[in-house]
Amino acid sequence: MALTDQSTAVRSGEELDAARIDPYLKAHIPGLTGTPSISQFPGGASNLTYLVTYPEQEFVLRRPPFGHKAKSAHDMGREYRILNQLNAGFPYCPKAYAHCTDESVIGAEFYVMERVKGIILRSDIPAELGLDPQKTRALCHNFIDKFADLHQVDYAACGLADLGKPEGYVARQISGWSDRYDKARTPDAPAWDSVKAWLADKQPADHPTPAIVHNDYRFDNVILDAQDPMQIIGVLDWELTTLGDPLMDLGNTLAYWIQADDPAPVQLMRRQPSNAPGMLTRREFVDYYAERAGIQVDNFDFYYTYGLFRLAGIVQQIYYRFFHGQTQDKRFAPFIHMNTLLEQMSLNVIKHSTL
Repeated sequence: MALTDQSTAVRSGEELDAARIDPYLKAHIPGLTGTPSISQFPGGASNLTYLVTYPEQEFVLRRPPFGHKAKSAHDMGREYRILNQLNAGFPYCPKAYAHCTDESVIGAEFYVMERVKGIILRSDIPAELGLDPQKTRALCHNFIDKFADLHQVDYAACGLADLGKPEGYVARQISGWSDRYDKARTPDAPAWDSVKAWLADKQPADHPTPAIVHNDYRFDNVILDAQDPMQIIGVLDWELTTLGDPLMDLGNTLAYWIQADDPAPVQLMRRQPSNAPGMLTRREFVDYYAERAGIQVDNFDFYYTYGLFRLAGIVQQIYYRFFHGQTQDKRFAPFIHMNTLLEQMSLNVIKHSTL
């Protein structure tokens, strides 16, 4: 079994024409020779990621999904810029080589970056890594350390002070995701009305120190060194990155964090090994992050519930494309059930909250 992340055959309906991509890349990346082959990385449900292999060099190509796209989402030029400029303060961003705005090449904008070859953890930790609970806990701490490091980057020094508007970030996220959810709602989707009302009522002020917000920080978006899997050598998927409240980003990450004692239906939603022996619970995650980042987290319930609602919004936007036949990817068929479960989880947090 290969431990490094592997590409596979391109999914039906998501093919790229190598004969059109090849001359563009050779015109923008010096030294390329030969004919490329194209395969696809199977993970991800938003932007599509391909491996472009030349005889002596490999690249990763990122493009928006086919079908309906939310307004302002999937901005390839923005993601390309973030990779190149943030690397000065956060050296875990892959190097980006070319950004193509000519949609006649593949039918959409795209960019090409280096391939950082390593291990990406999906649902479970491979036994071959030999991580006992103590090592797993250390890896979890390392994962949170990188998260805290990102939130402490001097983004102005990286030339990214115009990446977003930190003022009013919390309020914009609550109203914005409520609006996006309603626009993507299908007849079989829950309304989330009571959760939306609770979030609007309980929202805190913005954190006084804005930060780079990754908006999708999960184990399956970090790359581990194949020679030393305790070390993180890359962080992927910067398409949603902006400036804002770091605690809202913490809520985003916690929404994906399924711990070992969560109920069986919730376990079915897990996509990273956050339940493995040695991994921190959500409460331990928050406490360690707070200590590491020097940030006090008083209203954990709010940020976690926000993260669950936002995740439901993302899930519903993807399901919308499937429901309306804009993608044939059958992975998205059960997303409606995930949306319903996320609402139930949010209502349970609110029921027991002291906010």
